Amino acid sequence: MNFDQYHAYRLVLNADNRGEGGLFFIYGSGGTGKTCLWNTLISKLRSEKHIVLAVASSGIASLLLPGGKTSHSVFKIPLQPDEMSVYYFDKRSERADLIRETMLTVWDEAPMINRLAFKVVHRPLQDICNNQNPFGGKLVLLGGDFRQMLPVITHRSRESIVPATIHRATFWNECNVLHLCINMRLQQIDEPNETMLNV
Repeated sequence: MNFDQYHAYRLVLNADNRGEGGLFFIYGSGGTGKTCLWNTLISKLRSEKHIVLAVASSGIASLLLPGGKTSHSVFKIPLQPDEMSVYYFDKRSERADLIRETMLTVWDEAPMINRLAFKVVHRPLQDICNNQNPFGGKLVLLGGDFRQMLPVITHRSRESIVPATIHRATFWNECNVLHLCINMRLQQIDEPNETMLNV
């Protein structure tokens, strides 16, 4: 891991160890090692018998996560969410039990999802977990790159797309935003150097 990845890795694990939940957003362009970070955290926590939900906003991205699924399939998000969209989990269902027992949710390609879709998810989680913090107080790691893909809103202008992005979501100000700046694809590594750490 490089220093940016390791810093994010430790912050998330420390939040897990405290058992207080937390909301993180990992911002990095293509090649900065977001998927490597997701997979390392998922493997670490699952090796300790914790439940980790690995989801992504696209089917292709979900294939890069161990046991990954699309966020739409896991959380029953409507394809065209609006202000009235809502999904109620039965508190006695197996899905609700799974969410309560989940230690970490990793959500890749978060910027391409409409902010209203996150509302559909975090409101039921607040109800299931009896906790009014974002996503029911669970530990959630969102990530992606705002320069790649924003929510698709058909026949609308940029002025309509920007308000639909995640940074306009009600919980955004509570996100701990971390940046991955070292492009691992472009960096030629002939031998170990001081920018790399072993976990």
